[in-house]
Amino acid sequence: MTGEATPPAAQADSRALARQRRRRSAARFWARYRTHRAGLVGLAVLVLFTLVALTAPLTVGSDVAGVTGAPGRPLEPPGAAFPLGTDRFGRDLLGLVVWGSRVSLLVGLLAAVLSVAIGALVGITAGHFPGAYATVMMRITDWFLVMPTLVLAIALATVMSRSLGTVVVAIGVTSWPTTARLVRAQTLAVESRPYIERARALGGGHGHIMLRHVLPNVMPLVLAQTTLMISSSILAEATLAFLGMGDPTVVSWGGLLQDAREAGAVSSGDWWYLVPPGLAIAAVALAFTLCGRAVESVLNPRLGVAR
Repeated sequence: MTGEATPPAAQADSRALARQRRRRSAARFWARYRTHRAGLVGLAVLVLFTLVALTAPLTVGSDVAGVTGAPGRPLEPPGAAFPLGTDRFGRDLLGLVVWGSRVSLLVGLLAAVLSVAIGALVGITAGHFPGAYATVMMRITDWFLVMPTLVLAIALATVMSRSLGTVVVAIGVTSWPTTARLVRAQTLAVESRPYIERARALGGGHGHIMLRHVLPNVMPLVLAQTTLMISSSILAEATLAFLGMGDPTVVSWGGLLQDAREAGAVSSGDWWYLVPPGLAIAAVALAFTLCGRAVESVLNPRLGVAR
């Protein structure tokens, strides 16, 4: 009979089948990812830094950032007591680098997610709705593309309050155009497929087509772009903090470099003040780039996990 509800047993079987297919898809993805040695190295580095960031309250404690009661003398070189030396206030640089990983990783991840979310929204809607809307959105995208991202981020960070949220917004709303153009191109390719025409003929609305058909097909591209954007966001956060646009009350890798510059570490030869946070930024950015390239290689050329 038409209109009859689906039996609960059939619904349970359908959900179990969907879970099984997702597990098989994830297993195929991991099997292909493991063939990329550079991606495995990047993943191992990211796991290490993530564990360091998560366990920072237990290993170094939040009082490591306190200026009063610093355990060492200002600008002590590396030694047995302080493996990475001390900063200009006498704080342990090893503890500061460990504690700063929490802020740098969090801001980089949130800014990348915001950037990719904006880019995906603009790209899908511009690809689905042709005409004036697509033209306007693509011209706005082109304007953001030709404008220097760092200059726009600095302008936003200047007019807004100095906080981590400001840094996330400044990076996220200025770095989405590349994602938008990539997603729009993939959306146009998906919209030309026959099953989209069948969905329209069966009465599927705009929301149904974009959410149920277009979005799942562009998600592999979005995932790869997110992984690549995190490294760029971490570098942008470090740059803004180095230029004094970050939150001065929190410790981040870019903020440590800013402190080192103000203390004259470059001219005085206090290399231990500059090298550890700089190497941490470079290592994490490289690790995310390696993972992103590996994910992109697995998902290409059809931008989808093998079915």
